[in-house]
Amino acid sequence: MTDIFSPARLGPITLRNRLIKAATFEGRTPDALVTDELIEFHRAMAAGGVGMSTVAYCAVAPGGRTDRHQIWMRPEAVPGLRRLTDAVHAEGAAVSAQIGHAGPVANAASNREPALSPSRLFSPLGMRMTRKPDAADIAGLVAAHARAARHAEEAGFDAVEIHFGHNYLVSAFLSPLLNRRRDGYGGSLANRARLAREIAEAVAEAVGGGLAVLAKLNMDDGVAGGLRPAESVQVARWLEADGTLDALELTAGSSLLNPMLYFHGDAPRRSFARMFPQPMRAGMRVAGPVFLREYPYRPGYLLERARQFRAALRMPLVLLGGITDHAGLALARSEGFEFAAMGRALLCEPDLPNRIRAEVGTTSVCTHCNECMPTIYTGTRCVLPIAGGVRP
Repeated sequence: MTDIFSPARLGPITLRNRLIKAATFEGRTPDALVTDELIEFHRAMAAGGVGMSTVAYCAVAPGGRTDRHQIWMRPEAVPGLRRLTDAVHAEGAAVSAQIGHAGPVANAASNREPALSPSRLFSPLGMRMTRKPDAADIAGLVAAHARAARHAEEAGFDAVEIHFGHNYLVSAFLSPLLNRRRDGYGGSLANRARLAREIAEAVAEAVGGGLAVLAKLNMDDGVAGGLRPAESVQVARWLEADGTLDALELTAGSSLLNPMLYFHGDAPRRSFARMFPQPMRAGMRVAGPVFLREYPYRPGYLLERARQFRAALRMPLVLLGGITDHAGLALARSEGFEFAAMGRALLCEPDLPNRIRAEVGTTSVCTHCNECMPTIYTGTRCVLPIAGGVRP
């Protein structure tokens, strides 16, 4: 208990405890800028006791959003982000900006810009083909991540988390299934990992040690032919050797092909289908059992995969997936993970950390129904009537 809720170093910063609010798109930025509702969302997380809250998702370019209602990092976004960081700091917590490019997960129809992927493919999200970036495009993407990190620093963030997971752009480059390039960014694992390493280096140089730099890395894509743990461990070793990151947050699954792997629990297929217009609604109903697979929920459901990374690395790691109570937090520490992250449980009860700290036996009311997932389009929230979570 003392260790979990005691201050802990994360690169150049100190968090008041080892609990991080995981990045979950908040659905509160209709004009791609900070709103009072977004500020209140993260203020409530900070007041509830987390050591750091993560703002998601801050795209590095307008075409890198999963839809046009997400923030993209630019000078116009900085004043609002500064209000947000000030509100979180006033509650005693640190705050991180998750930055990245959605790649093939971007909705080209919504963004009105082509989605990018290492190799051309049909994206059902935008109902059109993606574009394959050339060498000049890739250099521009690396520079865009560095600019986004500088904007985050200007806005008062304590950390940035680079998105290397869920088959967003960097994750897609890592995937042997999605990356069929024959240049220096495709083929061998070293080539496929090149973009991740270049971005991490550029971001670290951009913030110059003033901010903590984390990356959210896929351990396993969860699809045949995708990135698997053995290759991901090697990527993590290279990132560790480069010395550009202060921590890795370990995740799994694909927003493009298998999102339920990083959620586990019930698959809200009908609720998701209702959020889409035709013909996507009908397509979601037909493809739902394949796209939204069932993974029974269990506490610490990503731990088995994460152990491989803990055994191979010395750098700080963040354990994610099924952490909802003191037992889960204690397990993360006993297994050697420096930090633990919560997502859905905090949507349900933002004050859960404070209550766990006050009473070890506190349990979350989250049922892992995952009905919160479709609410990203209307203000991400818990839909349970017994929940005390933040509202849209």
